Amino acid sequence: MTDMIPAWVNGTLTPVEKLEAHVKGIRHKAISVFLMRGDKVLLQRRALGKYHTPGLWANTCCTHPHWGEAALDCATRRLGQELGLFDIPLQFRDTVEYRADVGGGLIEHEVVDIFVGELPPGQEPRPNPDEVMDTIWQPLGALIRDVMESPKGFTPWLQIYLRDHAGVIFQDA
Repeated sequence: MTDMIPAWVNGTLTPVEKLEAHVKGIRHKAISVFLMRGDKVLLQRRALGKYHTPGLWANTCCTHPHWGEAALDCATRRLGQELGLFDIPLQFRDTVEYRADVGGGLIEHEVVDIFVGELPPGQEPRPNPDEVMDTIWQPLGALIRDVMESPKGFTPWLQIYLRDHAGVIFQDA
């Protein structure tokens, strides 16, 4: 079964296979989640088996909604699938668009709904090893500095979010 995601083809939103969207650089929908604990951001290191950007640090989680799936439902689903985190209240922050080369001839051209949530004390991620090889809580200021100093260790989209959209994403941090 192919993974059909919402993408714009000839100006019309239509289902497209996820890998095809990345190979052709087709503009498509995505979600990104940032979980906070005070001024710290939960980051994940992508599993080495991922078909793009393996082993790089990224925001808490991100993915593409299935065709017909609401963005908030997708964000909630993916927190459970990737990190074993359930029933985390999320707040919509913004919709942003970016285009980035993610290596291997693949292009992310995404229209992203960004969500932020506060992970309550006592709840910790339980990463799915097929998706996530490590997690870390990073103070926001240190994260921004680390991304500026060593960008190759971080996904292109995390670099874009921190460079261009940090004020909106982290408005309460």
